[in-house]
Amino acid sequence: MTTAETQRGAVRCRLRDAVEIVTSTLRRNPLTLLGAVIVCFLGLLAVVGPVLTPYDPTTQNLPNRLQAPSLAHPLGTDRFGRDLLTRIVYGARFSLGIALAVTAIRVVVGTAIGLVSGYAGGWLDEALMRLVDIQLAFPGLILALVVAGILGPSLQNILIALAVVGWSTYARVVRGSVLSIKERRYVDAARLVGTPRRRLFRRHLLPNVISPVVVIATLNLGTVVLATAGLSFIGLGAQPPTPEWGTMLAGGRAHMRQAWWVVNAPGAAIMLTVLGFNLLGDGLRDMLDPRQQTRIEEV
Repeated sequence: MTTAETQRGAVRCRLRDAVEIVTSTLRRNPLTLLGAVIVCFLGLLAVVGPVLTPYDPTTQNLPNRLQAPSLAHPLGTDRFGRDLLTRIVYGARFSLGIALAVTAIRVVVGTAIGLVSGYAGGWLDEALMRLVDIQLAFPGLILALVVAGILGPSLQNILIALAVVGWSTYARVVRGSVLSIKERRYVDAARLVGTPRRRLFRRHLLPNVISPVVVIATLNLGTVVLATAGLSFIGLGAQPPTPEWGTMLAGGRAHMRQAWWVVNAPGAAIMLTVLGFNLLGDGLRDMLDPRQQTRIEEV
């Protein structure tokens, strides 16, 4: 048997083992499956939903304002006669897009700092960790509020504000993992044979810190959706007529008594999204690191 065939066989074995782990986890914890279904449904809704709806999310139709849910408008209409279901579908693109972008920036920045800090040690480790401590000393949402207020109201500035304040958790967790991993024998052996530092990071350190990073990122997706909606609700995020869930809540709060669906529809969308990511994150935590019993949360 050739080396290539051996490698392909090893890959197939790893894939089979991974499928078995995922399947057994879903059997033991159906809530994880529920979270995965919710997240997949929301992602599919954001991608293909706008193609299926016959309405425009920003075009006003004042004669139809504040109509109750019906066959023509399953979730009713808002104060300007716009179809709420259409606006929620388009809003999924904004909310999930911002959440994915913010989490990706946090993961890249925090993981890079954690890897360098944990492996280098010495004064560089001290300097980077003091920077992390300073960032963690401020409440995340308050700091994001300050940054967004300075930059001005827009979705782009919300993305920057939330990305700036959330990377430190990844840096701290990755650094702790690297401090343990770099002392293992296979890492010492790799260093002794002259393995380049870039390859050492890519082949030996990074794969071993992926599990906690994936768990934190999944949980963070839900909190970022919530934070984005909150900042938009107070006027620092998306601006009307952008169909963003927080902006929709802010616009409909004056009509809560006469048209309950105006705030219930976007509120339910936010709740369902956060619930889906939390259930999925909890399941991934149990699957990737069964010993971890505490839940890591970050704004």
